[in-house]
Amino acid sequence: MKKDNKRIIYWLLTGCALIFIMVIVGGITRLTHSGLSISNYKLISGTIPPMNEVEWQAAFELYKQYPEYQKLNNHFSLEDFKDIYFWEWLHRVLGRVIGIVFIIPFLYFLVTKQLTKSTIKKSLILLVMGSFQGFLGWYMVKSGLVDRPDVSHYRLSAHLTTAFLTFAYTFWVALDLIFPNKKTVEKGFRNLIRVGLVVLIIQIIYGAFVAGLDAGWIHNHWPMMSEGKFMHETVYIEQNPIYKNFIEGKSGVQFVHRTLAYIVVIFIIVIWRKSKQQILSKYQLSGILSLLIMVSIQFLLGVFTILLQVPVWLGVAHQVGAFLLLSAMVFTLHRFSR
Repeated sequence: MKKDNKRIIYWLLTGCALIFIMVIVGGITRLTHSGLSISNYKLISGTIPPMNEVEWQAAFELYKQYPEYQKLNNHFSLEDFKDIYFWEWLHRVLGRVIGIVFIIPFLYFLVTKQLTKSTIKKSLILLVMGSFQGFLGWYMVKSGLVDRPDVSHYRLSAHLTTAFLTFAYTFWVALDLIFPNKKTVEKGFRNLIRVGLVVLIIQIIYGAFVAGLDAGWIHNHWPMMSEGKFMHETVYIEQNPIYKNFIEGKSGVQFVHRTLAYIVVIFIIVIWRKSKQQILSKYQLSGILSLLIMVSIQFLLGVFTILLQVPVWLGVAHQVGAFLLLSAMVFTLHRFSR
């Protein structure tokens, strides 16, 4: 049987699609503040939600023991709790589904010798990345169960960024199989795309910081940042130590995220201009054009997300836009790699 056949490609692309869906559900979970609704972690039995009124009441009573209910949601009824429980439960179930969809076919392909040594190594890296992603999800939730009614924005950022990177690497491995032959390109141009990818990943990290700190609900003007208001209190920049403004302060984090958006746009415009000096293949041209289209859409989504104070649908659309822009960047880099 031929190794690294089409079934391997379909398997990897299915994983990409599932990670994409999981990121969407994760975005909804965050924007609806549903992430702390399930405070205990049960790998197997946790797959089945409460099935009757007694089980629902027990789950609700457990939720009441933690800071989110005690400090923020003590007005919640059982029906309110069911709404937020659903999104976190769906998010966790999707994580388990992704694990099954990856591990079982991988073992089958391994036993039937349908994988080359190179793909086996790459698949093992994916297995480690996926496992680490699951651990980070638990680690993130844990931070909101001690004394604060919210998760650490650092842990949320690590959880989200790892999901994006796991997708990117899965997509890259699939592209290696779809396009086994690569065209020689100018090294400087390839490095420019690499730097653009790094800047985009940093921007994704800061997008997670904004989400984790609820920093999108202040400075809801564009292009200038107005005086910040959050929870009816004026947001001031703390001056000591000043660097914390830009990693922990709501105003500072939003400022960096806005600034990086312009830098990402500039990088992609430079990539597009430089590409005109290259003799491009059909797929290389498609990659460059997809970057231009997606960065334009994503920039507009970011502006409207701020102006409209992060409605759930628009916040999710903005996250999906980041996902698609990363996909376009990975595809483009792959097409310009040796």
